[in-house]
Amino acid sequence: MDKTQQTKSGDWSALLVAATGTFMATLDSGIVNTALPTIARGFGATLPQVQWIVACYFLVISCLLPLFGRLGDTRGRRRMYVLGFVVFTTASMFCGVAPSLGALIAARVGQGVGAAMLMANGPAIIMAAFPGPTRGRALGLVGMTVALGSLAGPGLGGLLLQGFGWRSVFYVNLPIGLAGIAITRRFLPRAETLRNESLDIPGAALFAVGMTGLLLGIIHGHDWGWTSPVILGCLGLAVASFGAFVRWERHAPEPMIDLSLFRIWPFLSGNMVAFTAFMAMFCNAILLPFYLQEQMHFSPMLTGMVLSTLPMTMAVAAPVSGYLSERINFATLTSVGLGVMSAGLLLQSLLEPVSPMWRILAGQVVLGLGVGIFMSPNNNSVLSSAPQDKIGLVGGVLALVRNVGMVSGIAVAITMFEGFQGSALRAGQEAAPAFFSGFRAALTVGACLAFGAGCLSLFRRRLFRAKPAPVHVVIRKD
Repeated sequence: MDKTQQTKSGDWSALLVAATGTFMATLDSGIVNTALPTIARGFGATLPQVQWIVACYFLVISCLLPLFGRLGDTRGRRRMYVLGFVVFTTASMFCGVAPSLGALIAARVGQGVGAAMLMANGPAIIMAAFPGPTRGRALGLVGMTVALGSLAGPGLGGLLLQGFGWRSVFYVNLPIGLAGIAITRRFLPRAETLRNESLDIPGAALFAVGMTGLLLGIIHGHDWGWTSPVILGCLGLAVASFGAFVRWERHAPEPMIDLSLFRIWPFLSGNMVAFTAFMAMFCNAILLPFYLQEQMHFSPMLTGMVLSTLPMTMAVAAPVSGYLSERINFATLTSVGLGVMSAGLLLQSLLEPVSPMWRILAGQVVLGLGVGIFMSPNNNSVLSSAPQDKIGLVGGVLALVRNVGMVSGIAVAITMFEGFQGSALRAGQEAAPAFFSGFRAALTVGACLAFGAGCLSLFRRRLFRAKPAPVHVVIRKD
C-alpha cells in the first residue's frame, strides 16, 4: 500500500531546514581544506597521504548520492534528512578525537555518508515545499547559502586553527548538526513510505564500483600517468561496471536510477550543462591560489580574501537570478550566466606576472557573477523537468553531476597546466614564463568549456519552454 507525504506550498521553514544542511556541508569543505597542512604536520604525514582526507569524503558522496535520493523518495525525506544530520554530526565528533590519520580518514567516510544523505534530499525538500511560482526564489536563496558557506569556510578555518588547533574544525559541526536535527524534526512534516519498493542492491553496488574506478582514475591521472597500468585499470573497471549497471537497470523491476529520465531533454541537457560548467569553474579554483601565492607572493590571509570575492559576488547574484527564473526562460538565464562565466575565465587567463589588485578582483567578480546567474535557473530547470515522485533521485543525480564535474575540472586544469608548463621548461623558458604558459592554457580551456556549455544551453531554449512539473499535493491524515 502506498503512503503519502504532507507538503505545504511556499513553506519557508522547509527552506531553513534545507539551507542548514547545505551550509554545514559547504562550510565543512572549506574549513577542512584549510586545515590539511596543519593536519599533515600533526600526524607527520605526506601530502599524498593527507589528500585522502578529502578524496575518501568525495568518493563516498559520489557513490551514494543516487541511492540516498532514491531512499528519500521511497522512505521519506524527513527521515533521511534527520539521519543525515545524525550521521554527519556523529562522524564529525569522531574526526575531532581521531588518534591517527587512518582513524581520521575512516571518520571522514562517515561524514561522506551523512553529507550524501543531506545533498541528495535537500533539493527534494525545496521542490516539495515550493511547488508554485516562488520555487526560483527559494533555489536562489539556497545558492546564496552555498556561497556563504564557501565564503565563511576558509576564514573561520583559519581562526579555529590559530586559536584551537585542527581538531576544532570538526567540532564546529556539532552545534550546527544538532540545530539541524532539531529544526528538521520541528518543521518538516512526518514523511512516510511513498511506495513499497525493495532496494536495488546489485544496481547500487555496480554504480559504486564504477564511480570509484572513474574517480580514482580522474583524481590520480596526472600523478600516476594517464597511460599507466593502474589508471587504465581503474578506467577500464569504471567502463565495465557502468556498462553492467546500465544493463541491470534496464531489466530491474525496481531500479535505483530510472534511466528513462535521461530521455527527458531538459533533464539531460541541464545535467550536461551543469557538468561542463563546474569543470570550467574549477579550472580557476585550483590554479588561482598558486598564481596569488607563487607569482604575486600574497600571504595566505590575503589570498583567502581575494578568493572570497567570487562566493561573495555569487551570494548577491544567486537570489536575484533565482527570482528572475520565475519570470524568464531558464535557458536564457543559464546561457547569459555561462557567457559571463566564460568572460571571467578569459579575464583571469590574461593576468600578468604583476597585475594590480583591482584587475585580479575584477576577474573574480565577473566569474562569480556568471556562476550566480547560472546556478539557480539551471537547478530549477532540471528539478522541474522530472516527475514529482522521482524528485529525490533527481536531486541526487544533480549533486553527483556537480561533484564529478568539479573533480574532472581539477584534473583537466592540472593536466593542461603541467603539460604546457613542462613544454615551456623543456624549450628553455624560465620558471615564471613557463608557469604562465600553463596557467593561461588551463584557464583558456576553462573559458572554452563555459562557452560550449552556454551554446548547449542556448540551443535547448528552442526545445524547452520551462514550466514547473505538475505537483499533486496530498495532505496526510493523521
